[in-house]
Amino acid sequence: MRRLILFRHAKSDWSLAATADHDRGLATRGRKAAGPMGAWLAGRGFRPDLVLCSTAKRAKATWDIAKGAFSPAPETRVLREAYEASAQGLLDLIRSAPSEAQTLMLVGHNPGLADLVDLLAGSGDPEARRLLSVKFPTAAIAVLDLPFDRWTETAPRAGRLDRFVTPKSLGLDVA
Repeated sequence: MRRLILFRHAKSDWSLAATADHDRGLATRGRKAAGPMGAWLAGRGFRPDLVLCSTAKRAKATWDIAKGAFSPAPETRVLREAYEASAQGLLDLIRSAPSEAQTLMLVGHNPGLADLVDLLAGSGDPEARRLLSVKFPTAAIAVLDLPFDRWTETAPRAGRLDRFVTPKSLGLDVA
């Protein structure tokens, strides 16, 4: 059994219109949400063995804040391939993860993350699946259980969506 955690970057800063998409940082709201979302993960024992993070400034900043909930911080690999990746591109990253990592986290972007959940989750919490079908908002986390011995075996519709949480569902005041 493998566990996959998908963590969408927190709310980005759009105040500097001329900033390239890849270089946008976090808005105040995003900085407020990232830490508590990391604490939620740690508090429930969802500790990744390996984190694959997009190179986008907002994704790296989200994880830099959230990983403060873990001591020591999990191994992190920052990968350009995770930036603007499609569900298939993210699936390829998952399949290339080392077998030693039982729990893998991707820190990235939509629509890739939402599409990946749709691709992988064949079952799971009905309410979480319904909410995810509506929106995978910023700083949201989806946790999937995958019935495989190795990441290379990861296949569509075989996963079970265990949890889906958002800052709003946790009652965080990040406005």
